[in-house]
Amino acid sequence: MQIDWIWGLVGGLMIGAAAAFYLLVNGRIMGASGIVGGLVDRTGWSTWAERLSFVAGLALIPALLKPLFTAPVDTHITDNMPAVILAGLLVGVGTRLANGCTSGHGVCGISRFSLRGIAATIFYLVAGGLAVIVFRHLFGSI
Repeated sequence: MQIDWIWGLVGGLMIGAAAAFYLLVNGRIMGASGIVGGLVDRTGWSTWAERLSFVAGLALIPALLKPLFTAPVDTHITDNMPAVILAGLLVGVGTRLANGCTSGHGVCGISRFSLRGIAATIFYLVAGGLAVIVFRHLFGSI
């Protein structure tokens, strides 16, 4: 039996623990898009050091942990770089339109029984599923 699912479980537990720790230490919700967005548009510039350390941790911690894990990782990502860049930009626009992302609405919102977080999570899961269906079956690109 494959145990690839364990990495998703471990990742989810790590995100949940990080969100709880962030809330306990800062008294604020750990929404990654809001943290990054506050740096980009300067609305959160008063807490720039905290925000920058959060973003740096997102990049540095996996790089530091990589030597500990030698198993090959097969992500199934496309080699089409314009598609990857476009997807990233669309995710960024979507998170700004929805006033949050999976960490803010999904992890933190649902755990606080926020109706807005629950509704947003339902909508982005349905939209993601529809996007996969459209791009896989209509365009054959996934």
